[in-house]
Amino acid sequence: MQNGRWATRDLAPALPGSEFVLTLWTDDAVLAGLADVAGIDRVGVDLEMRGKRERQAGLGTWISTHRIERLPAVRGALARARLFARVNPVSADTSEEVERLLGLGVEVLMLPMFRSAEEVARFAEVVAGRAAVVPLLETRAAAEDIERVAGVEGVREIHLGINDLALDLGLPNRFAVLDCELVERVSAHVREAGLRLGVGGIGRVDDAGLPIASDLIYAQYPRLGATAALISRAFLGPGAGGLGEEIARSRARLARWYAASQVELQEAHEAFRAALERCTSW
Repeated sequence: MQNGRWATRDLAPALPGSEFVLTLWTDDAVLAGLADVAGIDRVGVDLEMRGKRERQAGLGTWISTHRIERLPAVRGALARARLFARVNPVSADTSEEVERLLGLGVEVLMLPMFRSAEEVARFAEVVAGRAAVVPLLETRAAAEDIERVAGVEGVREIHLGINDLALDLGLPNRFAVLDCELVERVSAHVREAGLRLGVGGIGRVDDAGLPIASDLIYAQYPRLGATAALISRAFLGPGAGGLGEEIARSRARLARWYAASQVELQEAHEAFRAALERCTSW
């Protein structure tokens, strides 16, 4: 909340052409400040620990070591970005975890690994409108229950988590989620319900080190109707320019794809499928 009200970019349904919401996970106050200046919309911690290391063992995916104690410093570094946290899946500890985070000023709470609308409703009831609730859809059961999930009171955005969803769907890698019939049905229903749709994360524009060209991945966002994404670690790695410059390039490229014709999007989809068949990385 800012000046006593939620920013529309966090809560308003997003239609094609709306502002694209970018989120950075960090518990480093210095990086949080840089992200804020760079125009990233949400900045905060990933606190999900329960079961994640076991689910993603051997995949080389990033496992967070963020600490809740660092949130006050992160919050102090933000002037415009919303303070964000991904919590643990719903459990007997959820109420205590949520209350602590709200007390530290968190404005956007992401709920991972739910399997039904009832879990989302329970979480939203605990939050009670005091923060934006973003269900992170990562299971087949949740995808198949999407109509009820999208109808939970207090939910105005749903994000698709591609790592765990790919595992649960038995897909060969995380990129295959972007070309999955079930995910396309989920995306269509989220849009029809007037909710914002977020999908996975994006890499840097023209990053040659990615398993699939970032431009082909960017093109899938307008095809799916998604207007939110996480910022990958590639924005901070070798070869990256200044964070503000890289974020500006990403927003410009996303805008270019949102302005693309259906023919261009179809061609990019076909090129993405071809790249997917050649992809040997998770």
